[in-house]
Amino acid sequence: MKQKDLLYFAIFLIFLIGVGWLQSWNVAFGILNMCLISAIMALGVNIQWGYAGLFNAGIMGFTALGGLSAVLVSAKPVSEAWAAGGLGIIGSLVILGMTVSAILYVRMKIAPPLRTWSIIVVILPGYWLFQGFYSSAVEQIETINPALTGYLGGLGLPIITAWLIGGLVAAGGAWLIGRISLGLRADYLAIATLGISEIIIAIIKYEEWLTRGVKNVTGLPRPVPYEVNLIETQWLVNLAESLSANPVAMASLLVKFCYLMLFLGMLAILMWLSERALKSPWGRMMRAIRDNREAASAMGKDVTGRHLQTFVLGCAVCGIAGAMLVTLDGQLVPGSYTPLRYTFLIWVMVILGGSGNNWGSVLGGCIIWFVWIQAEPLGYALVEAVTFPFEEGYWLKGHLIENAAQTRLILMGGILLVVMRFAPKGLIPER
Repeated sequence: MKQKDLLYFAIFLIFLIGVGWLQSWNVAFGILNMCLISAIMALGVNIQWGYAGLFNAGIMGFTALGGLSAVLVSAKPVSEAWAAGGLGIIGSLVILGMTVSAILYVRMKIAPPLRTWSIIVVILPGYWLFQGFYSSAVEQIETINPALTGYLGGLGLPIITAWLIGGLVAAGGAWLIGRISLGLRADYLAIATLGISEIIIAIIKYEEWLTRGVKNVTGLPRPVPYEVNLIETQWLVNLAESLSANPVAMASLLVKFCYLMLFLGMLAILMWLSERALKSPWGRMMRAIRDNREAASAMGKDVTGRHLQTFVLGCAVCGIAGAMLVTLDGQLVPGSYTPLRYTFLIWVMVILGGSGNNWGSVLGGCIIWFVWIQAEPLGYALVEAVTFPFEEGYWLKGHLIENAAQTRLILMGGILLVVMRFAPKGLIPER
């Protein structure tokens, strides 16, 4: 990294220290933890766009798969729900797999004149059997204490293991989607990935037997201590007294610091792997495919196969970030996955930092999330300053104060315009 690149990170840290000094160190550490998760998401998108030129508009769908994995891995199993409808769900999934396998077999073995009718003959009984098992099982599961459970739960494993599994689940989903959509042109690929992302999020929102839907899954286990347990320890009380600090605030700060160490470790591992891949012969080949697909294909490179590899790797990183986000929150909130808003935000991170440069993606993720969080209080302060001459109750003043939170959207658009005008290759351009 050049000195100028280090200066960007130093300026970010100075602003973060300013937040800790002027607002709260708990706020500063909370922002930093989310900045690291955002940086990992931006890194995943950079692998796809910066390495291979793939425009993925379905980032939130793969992030949601990572979050779902955290629930399925770490939530405690609901034995009553399994007894009521677990076998029905398993049976319906087996029937679904057999139906898909039969369809693939028919497509390979039967000639076109009879292929369509043969597929219909396979689909109709398969769907009827699947629906019979599935509907009955779901109804029974969702009636089991719906206020607290109403779903099957998970495996009850440590939640940190869900980070790897979330990446694998997102990678598996990306492989299936990539096999279908990566032959499409860039604009059609964006539309396809966005549509598939909406389908994934809709399933997570409305399949209550799997995720409790809009009721949310709460109380997921932590990989770090709980504040209430730390407050009861004598060493923390002594430390707080020696620093003249509130023990409750000190406990909260210590928990955020523990998360920070975990997230920094994961980011360091992913950065090391990404840099190794980028500087390897595989990375040079991917950039050659990105810059001139036809020439690379003429040289004998399997363009579609390499695109599929990159698509899977980028989505796996987004899945890891999704599992980390649920770990930090301690809950899965399907309603928070808003594809159009946060997909745009992550793309701004990559563009600002510099597509094709992993360090640029990390920098863009940190800066944009910091600005996104701090834009709201700054927006309120700006509106208060502008409307100061107006009397209380004046309609324009009330209207501006009510919509001050929307300042962040205007600011994001402004940042994107400024970057595209004065630094089109980003703050840390690809070398």
